[in-house]
Amino acid sequence: MPNARLTNGLLSGFLRSVEQFPERPALDVEGQVLSYGELFEAAAATAHALQQSVDCDGTPCRIGVLAQRSLAMYQGLLGTLLAGHTLVPLNPGFPTERTLAMAEQADLSALLVDDQGLERLDDLLGAFSRPLVILLPDTERLDELQARWPGHDFRVAGGAPLPTDWVPSAVSPDDLACLFFTSGSTGIPKGVGVLQRNAARFVEMSLERYREFGIDETDRFSQFYDITFDSSMFDLYVSWAFGACLCCPSAKEWFNPNRYIADKALTVIDITPSAGHGMNRRNGWAPGRFPDLRLCRFGGEALSAELAEAMAVAAPNAWIDNAYGPTECTVDACFYRWDPAQSPAECEHGMVPIGYPGNQVELRVADEALREVPIGAEGELLISGPQVTPGYWKDPERTAQAFVHLEDGRVHYRTGDLVRRPGPGEPITFLGRLDHQIKIGGVRIELGEVEAALREAAGTDQAVAVGWPRTKSGASGIVAFVVAEGADEAALRDRLRQRLPAVMVPRTIHSLENLPLNANGKVDRKALIARLASADA
Repeated sequence: MPNARLTNGLLSGFLRSVEQFPERPALDVEGQVLSYGELFEAAAATAHALQQSVDCDGTPCRIGVLAQRSLAMYQGLLGTLLAGHTLVPLNPGFPTERTLAMAEQADLSALLVDDQGLERLDDLLGAFSRPLVILLPDTERLDELQARWPGHDFRVAGGAPLPTDWVPSAVSPDDLACLFFTSGSTGIPKGVGVLQRNAARFVEMSLERYREFGIDETDRFSQFYDITFDSSMFDLYVSWAFGACLCCPSAKEWFNPNRYIADKALTVIDITPSAGHGMNRRNGWAPGRFPDLRLCRFGGEALSAELAEAMAVAAPNAWIDNAYGPTECTVDACFYRWDPAQSPAECEHGMVPIGYPGNQVELRVADEALREVPIGAEGELLISGPQVTPGYWKDPERTAQAFVHLEDGRVHYRTGDLVRRPGPGEPITFLGRLDHQIKIGGVRIELGEVEAALREAAGTDQAVAVGWPRTKSGASGIVAFVVAEGADEAALRDRLRQRLPAVMVPRTIHSLENLPLNANGKVDRKALIARLASADA
């Protein structure tokens, strides 16, 4: 068993649980349940293989894990971190061009794959600019692939016996733990490097918060997020720090997450509001459906009061938590616990507040000159504290724009989120994205205000407004999308005219069965704009 004192980083909590709960279930995946002791041994074998395969002159190597919903995926990510290297999560379902862009930016030393990742190798390997160590899940295709791609070094993850005195590699607080890639405005994914100390503080903050509700080693967590989404860090490392069991549905099981929650007796789930809307269709969240749930976390995008209320009724014994935070500040910065009696009055435009800062997180609501605005005024949310990451990977110009040094000597991350500065004891209210503001004929329009009016007019909590067609100065109009059965476009526009200035009333309102989601489960605005562009072509 490991000595947890050897590491002060992201896996500290996991290693504590390995020591304290070696026989308790740690992972339920692919029809098998592994104890903490078994999961550690499997991951340690992968870590040992990496230690024998790659060396970056004493600094952490960047290791890609191209896998999804498999035991090999968990062995890969844990093995990478146990070996003291940097985890670069990759999704086998992403387009080849996007995966190559991430891998090339990361300058990978090795790539671990599961069976799904294995199927993508032929598309990827010919385009890599440097030779890689490729760790396979088994020996079945080892010789074939080595012969086909002699420039790369193919090995088996965990192929060599693990020495009896093996221990995890020690890490430095300033070592890079994970490198996530998020969508970039230029179309090229931008990397965000999370340090060991950033990640360790995030896990500790989560433990501090959810211990209050009694979360412990007896709980069963969901793993609904893909590992390329930074919110998956809560599922993975917080569940294991508690000594709880992490449950990962197969692709087939994910088609019916409500049934999976019941079948696996989950007590903690973590989902985006968009995923929640899909789960709640056709009375999916009937009153009392989830009596065993103790915590439902929403995150990744704005949460409507309607959806929070629906989950509160479906899971009467659960704490409903709205978690807010950008990747650049290591997953979570603010929290708001839904209170059926008090919360509706604290909502604005039908949306749940993002709440209050987590322990050791500092917030500022600032104007364009980065000066704090008066109480009750709108401004950009800035975040500082030990979870703020160093900046964007190999992009000092963008880092300087978003990570600013202010008079207090701290580095503040500019979120680009528009919020209202609260008074003492009041929660922070999220108003929208600054980059969702457009100008039509010189008039500045906050699309969030249009969406709020749409939700009310259509009797739905799923509405998106976009500026379209685009112009050099903004847009010449607004087009909207709603999920509402039997929506009458003319009637909706009439209702909106009673509430909004003419310039803010959408020219067209499309009624959809579902809003498109991206790989992280968020509404995919780019897909909606692409749909409009295709229709106009």
